[in-house]
Amino acid sequence: MIELCRRQLNFADGLIAEEVEELWEDWMRHVDEVLADPQLLDVVYAALARRWTNSRTRGRKGTPAEVVLRLLLLKHMRNWSYAVLEREVRANLVYRQFTRVGAAKVPDAKTLGKLGVALGPEMVEQIHQRVVAIAQEKKIIHGRRMRVDTTVVETDIHYPTDSTLLGDGVRVLTRAMKKIGELADAAGAKLRDRTRSTRNCLINIGRASRSRVKQGKERLQQSYGKLLSITSRVVGQAKRFVQEVASGLKGSACILTQAGIEAERKYLLTMIPRVQQVMKQTRERIFNGNPHSSGKLVSLFEAHTEIIRKGKASKPTEFGKMVKIQEAEAQLVTHYQVYDERPSDSDLLVAALDVHEQQFGHPPRLVAADAGFFSAHNEAAAHARGVKRVSIPNRSTKSVERKKHQKKRWFRNGQKWRTGAEGRISLLKRRHGLNRCRYKGPSGIGRWVGLGVVADNLINIGLKMASSAKR
Repeated sequence: MIELCRRQLNFADGLIAEEVEELWEDWMRHVDEVLADPQLLDVVYAALARRWTNSRTRGRKGTPAEVVLRLLLLKHMRNWSYAVLEREVRANLVYRQFTRVGAAKVPDAKTLGKLGVALGPEMVEQIHQRVVAIAQEKKIIHGRRMRVDTTVVETDIHYPTDSTLLGDGVRVLTRAMKKIGELADAAGAKLRDRTRSTRNCLINIGRASRSRVKQGKERLQQSYGKLLSITSRVVGQAKRFVQEVASGLKGSACILTQAGIEAERKYLLTMIPRVQQVMKQTRERIFNGNPHSSGKLVSLFEAHTEIIRKGKASKPTEFGKMVKIQEAEAQLVTHYQVYDERPSDSDLLVAALDVHEQQFGHPPRLVAADAGFFSAHNEAAAHARGVKRVSIPNRSTKSVERKKHQKKRWFRNGQKWRTGAEGRISLLKRRHGLNRCRYKGPSGIGRWVGLGVVADNLINIGLKMASSAKR
């Protein structure tokens, strides 16, 4: 049964509150007030109630919505794993009081992970919108200025090479077939384990790839040919296993065991097309010299990962998803978005202005962005919406008038303020882990980015309210 908050406190809760009263950080006291907002709790309560039918009124008491929200936000405030979150909250009285766990039992890491998945990216976005609305109500932001920038949040994958992707394919297909063989009755095709020969091919490819002579390139192609042949045989064997499970040749009389066999069959059906795509792109690159095959995969497990080049000298190629970060005053992120496919920066400004006007009811007085967002259409559209000053440089202009315009004091001040967006993105990556997403799948990266942004906003709101209270 899901509860909105803990309804009954015990004697130990009062002792904890008394002992840690002076140990709270200033910003945490104000964030504690913000997180008590009923609308925030209603969003989390609705998300948790959707997990099971009648979970609002039946079953054992689960973790209250208030505790779930605070635990997840504390995790992203400190950039902890679920295991570290469980350990730290159990050991720290301040965190127990802040998360409203009190003297009760802290949910274990596995339970926390399931609760985090229950809050999908849509719910996290609603939480973020409510936090921004609270900042407006408290007069922390007014929407007079807007700056926008994009960054890449990488997925949790190893550096992709054709050989390692083929090795991953052989490994996961063989593992799934072994599980089917262990669970099913001794019937049908027997599994031939080719992981050892695959490992030898990977070693030979690694040695040949370091050679710069013609013989080394020939050995590289020979090793890739052998690896592709092995992978093809493993894929063919996996297809046969799938057919035999579907026909009932491989099965079990036990319902639970049969459910496990069906789960492995579905996993094979997911992985076989991905391994075939890796085989296709490997042939195109190694034997046809074409590195840009259609539908290219860089991970079997995070198939949504994109190859993104943003011109960074330190990291020219990144593997992940493009994310837009939009800010107003007080270093608060008013909107974020994870894109399924990488858009051009110049296509994002008008939509960002629409979101800003919807949030605040009026256009910003100043809009600042880097040169990637510039276009004559964007500048004209911003002015048409009522933006008085647009500080977006055009680096390729040859117009003397445009160069003078970009040297005006307000324009240069706008660009100085814009650089804070890069600092905000850097802080999100360092303090809240937005450099690499640790959650799985497209919905996982939406939750990871959203919770990181909400956590950062809450810290900034708390700091702003604490500084105002001292005046």
